[in-house]
Amino acid sequence: METIWRVAVAYFFVLIALRLLGKREFGQLSPLELVTLLLIPELLSNALQQGDSSMLRALAGVSTLLLLVFISSLVTHLNKSVEEAVEGKPAVLVAHGEFIVGNLNRERVTPGEVFSAMHQAGLDALDQVRWAMLESDGKIAIVPEPPSGTGTQETSSPSGG
Repeated sequence: METIWRVAVAYFFVLIALRLLGKREFGQLSPLELVTLLLIPELLSNALQQGDSSMLRALAGVSTLLLLVFISSLVTHLNKSVEEAVEGKPAVLVAHGEFIVGNLNRERVTPGEVFSAMHQAGLDALDQVRWAMLESDGKIAIVPEPPSGTGTQETSSPSGG
């Protein structure tokens, strides 16, 4: 019966703590935050099998971990330079149908990954791509060239790249 009580306490504690972090925090985890949150089972595993003091230590450890996640997200939200240092900047991989090889190599992105993102965006050829950008979340965003004859060709670079 004690094991059932410990699991229930741990479950409700983590449930309430993650809920307090908010949907944005839980739905948009950075790799660092995800790894941090994956430490929760490790912190709780021994407490589920040992005495009361280990349960209190585990809950204190999880609380500290979640507080650090919250503080780091708050600081990155409030300070642009910290946000850039922690989350990085988008990188332009394709500009007006041309690969930017230096950025592909620096970001370790293959042309095949760019073509896959193009196909998901409904594009078949590289010359249909105005911009392909590696976003700070690791996804490749595709901005297609406007249809020919619209006269809206721009030569400026996208912001952040």
